[in-house]
Amino acid sequence: MKLVILDRDGTINEDRDDYVKSPDEWVPIPGALEAIARLNHAGWHTVIATNQSGLARGLFDMAALNAIHARMNRELAAFGGRIDAVFFCPHGPDDACRCRKPLPGLFEMIAERYGIDLGEAHLVGDSLRDLQAGASVGCAPHLVRTGKGAGLDAAQLGELLRDVPAVRIHADLAAFAHAVIHDERRERGMIDDESDSLFGELG
Repeated sequence: MKLVILDRDGTINEDRDDYVKSPDEWVPIPGALEAIARLNHAGWHTVIATNQSGLARGLFDMAALNAIHARMNRELAAFGGRIDAVFFCPHGPDDACRCRKPLPGLFEMIAERYGIDLGEAHLVGDSLRDLQAGASVGCAPHLVRTGKGAGLDAAQLGELLRDVPAVRIHADLAAFAHAVIHDERRERGMIDDESDSLFGELG
């Protein structure tokens, strides 16, 4: 099973300091939905692993969260894409749970649900805690320079690379999709670097 685990806020949709609390506040990052669809069309399953402490803070309820994801799925379906499942942590930072990233609980749930070793999976996120959570269970970690990733200066980026040395960096989710599909096709001998005509740019 080819699996990509995606962070949500700042990776698929625009992040907000006051949290995404309703479907109207959910705004996809340009090119992100198309990138997920391209991954799907290339045989990759996509799931989301997201911290949603706004639930614990009382900023929105489960009905609102479900409505947000219903909008996401509708807009994604228009491009022929899909999210197989959404795994979320509903707890606050002081709740001492195991599922809040950077802890690995959500990823353990994903591995159990699909019965797979996450050593072959990719994790894409915009923050250090995303990368730490994914790397701790063996996922290949990828940082996108959107959301929180867009605000990292050179010193912060260097610190992140020291903490998660295996991380690959991409401009956005579209660039990640390009890189993964390109790498797979090259490994299969379907393309070479000189004849590559895939979409996007490498980050």
